[in-house]
Amino acid sequence: MTTPALGLATKQGLLVAVQEAAADQAIRAVVLTGTGRVFTAGQDLGEHAAALAESGADAFDTLEAHYNPVITALATMPKPVIAAVNGTCAGAGLGLALACDLRIAAAGIRFTTAFTGIGLTPDSGLSAALSRALGTARASELILLADPFTAEDAFSWGLVGRVVPGPDLPAAAAELAARLAAGPTRAYATAKRAIREAWAAPWPDVLAAESRDQATLGATQDHRNAVEAFLAKRRPEFTGRD
Repeated sequence: MTTPALGLATKQGLLVAVQEAAADQAIRAVVLTGTGRVFTAGQDLGEHAAALAESGADAFDTLEAHYNPVITALATMPKPVIAAVNGTCAGAGLGLALACDLRIAAAGIRFTTAFTGIGLTPDSGLSAALSRALGTARASELILLADPFTAEDAFSWGLVGRVVPGPDLPAAAAELAARLAAGPTRAYATAKRAIREAWAAPWPDVLAAESRDQATLGATQDHRNAVEAFLAKRRPEFTGRD
């Protein structure tokens, strides 16, 4: 499966593809990757700005309609999922990668949480997944400052399992997928559930809280101004007020 910029058509297609892969018993391992130089930069902000202009109250419906079901399907499908992070991975893209069970990244690529840069809190399970993977101290730094970090940083922190030269990424992902596909699928499914349930906050609760918080922040002027600034390629200015 591939995930370019996350506009409506891509989100709909991704949801269908992930749900079909989860339901198909003939598929025993899944690879999630992108095309070209981008894994995904997250939500299409042009589309988001149009939704804000049309009806701010509905601009975040995509969380419940698309992002949350995709994250849930990736995290809960009864088979292993590999994120082959081929390029820039930002915002909801990082949430998608962290919803997968294993991650391989191309050398030199960059990640960022991105959300606070446009006046929002994370979605796509990122708040919980990043805290669980790295601890609250590192997660707080990455989310609040939203500074980019490299594949090599992610490897040193344990966020990705291996880093390979970019041209070698497809073969490395395919090799790992083949190994998992030949393994004990039911044991993998049970292990996934045990790992997921070892944490106190269930995914549905995390996703629901993120959706509520994003809808609240989406109504602020800080967020609207930041989206406009992003599209105009200028630095946003935040007032810290509604």
